[in-house]
Amino acid sequence: MKKLKFEEKLIPLVLFGEKTYTWRLFDDKDLKIGDDLIFVNQNSGEEFAKARIISIKEKTLGEINETDFVGHEKFESREKMLKNYQKYYGEKVSWGDLVKMIEFKIL
Repeated sequence: MKKLKFEEKLIPLVLFGEKTYTWRLFDDKDLKIGDDLIFVNQNSGEEFAKARIISIKEKTLGEINETDFVGHEKFESREKMLKNYQKYYGEKVSWGDLVKMIEFKIL
């Protein structure tokens, strides 16, 4: 089963159904609709949920608009969103990079 890591502050949002999407860049896991996933706390390495991918959309980071934030945490600004993804993936992240917007359902 494929594993996805989440920041600790996002775990309650996932468990209470407020966060139903995760956005991933540079998909090295080849995530597909129907894949079962294990969600892991990024800090502790502990599993906190199992989920299934129910839909996937792709857009560049620069194409993301307000409606894309339904089911996903919001950022104070577009610049903070970019900085957030640069924190995870490195300074190479730019507005032209493809984002895999993954909708999941907790099992």
